[in-house]
Amino acid sequence: MTAETSGGLLGYGVHEIDGLANGRFTAYADTVEEVDDLLAAVRESPLTESVWETDDHDGDAGVPGSAARSIVARYDLGNSINDALVSRGFIPDEPVRMEGGRERWTVLVHETRQTVHERLEEIRAERNADIDVELITAPEDGGGMFRTDALSERQREVYELARRRDYYTWPREVSAASLAAELDISKATLLEHLRKAESKLLGDY
Repeated sequence: MTAETSGGLLGYGVHEIDGLANGRFTAYADTVEEVDDLLAAVRESPLTESVWETDDHDGDAGVPGSAARSIVARYDLGNSINDALVSRGFIPDEPVRMEGGRERWTVLVHETRQTVHERLEEIRAERNADIDVELITAPEDGGGMFRTDALSERQREVYELARRRDYYTWPREVSAASLAAELDISKATLLEHLRKAESKLLGDY
């Protein structure tokens, strides 16, 4: 969509609801007309299930361009690379920038460079994705950034079980219902724990 229109999108996280990916985005461009054209392209795309506009969000300050609107889009999970990254320990650290037909991700990961490249190669093969690495840096203290200590004990238990059972891979190796049965909780409770854990790990954009 962004390859065919002016402007771009900023993505603030993706969550699965009722089997579909749900993401909040800011559409931006130099003029209101260009934003209108971009949103029309998003709505008309065969990849999009539905789109609705939301109130302006305080976190949208500093958006590129002179015009912007906030939206929520629902689309097939197969069209999102988010789970493929998160399931391998890549934690988005900034809004995802989509412009000119490309996505730009800034992520944190607690792994060696070799492991990072190996996992990216897995994603390339799994999702037929064209991935270019622009820069890899390490914190000065050498500490890791993938921290789950902000999670409650139950959230950590549910999230780590989901990762071990390949819940975040594509296609999924286990259903939410199966995970819930293993933990002896309802599916709704499991999904609530996962959503809260993901919100803490990914940041509340």
